[in-house]
Amino acid sequence: MDDTPADKPPSKGEQTRAAIVVAAYSLFLKNGFHGATMRQIAGGAGLALGGIYNYFDSKEAIFAAVLDTYHPYRQVLPQLAQADGDTVEAFIRDAARRARPALAGAETRLLPLMFIEIVEFQGCHLSQLAEMIMPALFKFAQGFAGRRGKLRPVPLPVMLRMFIGLFAGYLLTELVLKNTPALAQGQEDAFEGMVDIYLHGIVEPEA
Repeated sequence: MDDTPADKPPSKGEQTRAAIVVAAYSLFLKNGFHGATMRQIAGGAGLALGGIYNYFDSKEAIFAAVLDTYHPYRQVLPQLAQADGDTVEAFIRDAARRARPALAGAETRLLPLMFIEIVEFQGCHLSQLAEMIMPALFKFAQGFAGRRGKLRPVPLPVMLRMFIGLFAGYLLTELVLKNTPALAQGQEDAFEGMVDIYLHGIVEPEA
């Protein structure tokens, strides 16, 4: 039987690895992927250059660890798992409201990393993350069943893609458009409005 305490403090190696990730994150944001050197990352973590290779074999491996660490999926997935509601609409609205706080600040914390990921790596690390979290997302979507409300015959993967797109679109527009005067009206309700459009679209049904 494993008697290891659940709150066991991180080992020295784990602390060093975390320090590398934190140092690399700051340097990637400041200098970009190519502008950040392994020597700079090692120095930021308090290591000699050679020491960093005891934890990561390449700068790309460090970037992948940074993206994983600063991606909010670890906070979002537990919130989705707790979503509830009598109807499909109430269930989805509850899930979105629960998940939203986990995204606070992600437009400045995560999106710059995602831009680097897309430009430099064509999204390969994000694809790996998506594959890892997809079982949890499909389990969330299975919660639609047994709740009141008639779903359109849209394939479940498409529903999930659009649900993910809801949050991605919100973060991107927060970064780019949040302070745009022309969009100031109703800005405080932007997220709820986007959830409503996800559920119902923008065209009123014909009588």
